[in-house]
Amino acid sequence: MKLTGALVLLGAALLLTSGGNCGICPVINEKIGLFLGPSVTDYVNFVSQYKNNSATLEKAKNLKICVDNKMTAEDKANLQSLVDKIEANKFC
Repeated sequence: MKLTGALVLLGAALLLTSGGNCGICPVINEKIGLFLGPSVTDYVNFVSQYKNNSATLEKAKNLKICVDNKMTAEDKANLQSLVDKIEANKFC
């Protein structure tokens, strides 16, 4: 899980400790789903909707490939579970 997992956990902790509505916006939820999903192309296409230049798209592709190579299916399932728990938390 290493760096990517740590960053996701840090983001989740920040969401849980921030006051008010900490629900994850639908676009971020979609990005997380695509980021953890199996398709590099789908993730890069999603990123291109917001920043469509070759350097950004190449970085997005490399990041997705790195995550796919380093994270196990269990790691990805755990991260998705964490996101689901944040969304379901009654304090959000």
